[in-house]
Amino acid sequence: MDLVTPALQLVIAIGIVNVWILRFNRSSTWRGGDARTMTEEFAVYGLSERFMRLVGALKLTFAALLVIGIWQSTLTPWAALGMATLMVGALAMHLKVGDPVMRSVPALSLFAMSVIVLATSV
Repeated sequence: MDLVTPALQLVIAIGIVNVWILRFNRSSTWRGGDARTMTEEFAVYGLSERFMRLVGALKLTFAALLVIGIWQSTLTPWAALGMATLMVGALAMHLKVGDPVMRSVPALSLFAMSVIVLATSV
């Protein structure tokens, strides 16, 4: 697991940056309901724009901490736990709006990777 955990930390962080910065206002197969942007997706879930900004800030913070955690290992479990918790919330929102299971695959994958990182870092 010497290289697997840091690799997973980078994959998680890159995925979050991709969704929350690079593709924030772009359409995606994985968006909830019939949303085309992140703002529309949170509206589909019945969540406010303010809450969306909070979730985004938390996800980007945990992503950054996962990268820093490659060198400062004491940060890794907290970042992985935070990310896993947020992914449970993402999965719950997909269930709430009745999305097909395939739309939950990215959240489920990031959850699983976060759990692996957490388990190997404590």
